[in-house]
Amino acid sequence: MQLVKIDGIKIGQGNPLALIAGPCVIESEKIVLQTAEQIKTIADRLSMPFIFKSSYLKDNRSSATSYQGPGVEKGLKILQKVKDSFNIPVLSDIHDAHDTRACADVLDVIQIPAFLSMQTSLLLQVAKTGKTINVKKGQFLAASDMQTAIHKITGEGNHNILLTERGSFFGYHNLIMDMRNLKAMRDLGYPVVLDPTHAVRKYGVSSSDRRGGAKEYIFPLTRAGVAAGVDALFIESHPDCDNALCDAASMLPLQKLEALLRQAKAIDEMVKPTLTDDETGLYDYSSLGS
Repeated sequence: MQLVKIDGIKIGQGNPLALIAGPCVIESEKIVLQTAEQIKTIADRLSMPFIFKSSYLKDNRSSATSYQGPGVEKGLKILQKVKDSFNIPVLSDIHDAHDTRACADVLDVIQIPAFLSMQTSLLLQVAKTGKTINVKKGQFLAASDMQTAIHKITGEGNHNILLTERGSFFGYHNLIMDMRNLKAMRDLGYPVVLDPTHAVRKYGVSSSDRRGGAKEYIFPLTRAGVAAGVDALFIESHPDCDNALCDAASMLPLQKLEALLRQAKAIDEMVKPTLTDDETGLYDYSSLGS
């Protein structure tokens, strides 16, 4: 498995479970800084490597009038302040290849949204930056299909790749988290991230409507995924979910984050040292069928 290094954080190859966390979208500098500080305090207490996440733009909202974020210029300035204030790496989504240079100047990890995971021009442009790229598996893709995204990125000489599982379409409005995908994507040779907060979204219902998510499944999905073997968790969390401007129905309340991470860390420490090469995605399948 490829070892990915992000500002001193090592992800993959049996390293401790890492955390990518923060609010879905940048709502204000105050909320972002307060949330980043609180999550960092929790992560430090648990000795868990931490990358802060918040989007400067959410370009796939169900309504044109929904809050989309402050935009690339203002949003990246706020994320730069997070880096400077707390000395932590930062991650955000990119939706337009024209934003690549600005993102590369600030972000430690550039994230490809699930619906854009097959967008060739975007993947190639971001790959050229040499930055770590977190590709979220499209809800419409089989885990093995992520090999195409990997080939596009590595074709530009970039092997700093994370693959995120965030659920697959199951009917029209529901997602299902197939734990087999975690191993299938690890077998592709890159660290795998589990995102249980997007997996509990219910499409077709506004994310601000309580019916738009099933938060009661975040804890069990996280426990199951870590037990199956993952390298990092992606948790969207907010200090006031009821009034959040995006994904209010699926983000984990910040006050519950530490309890979730303690469970995940305990499972990771129990499972990871016992995994065989086959189970961690290091097995060489090239000889099969020959």
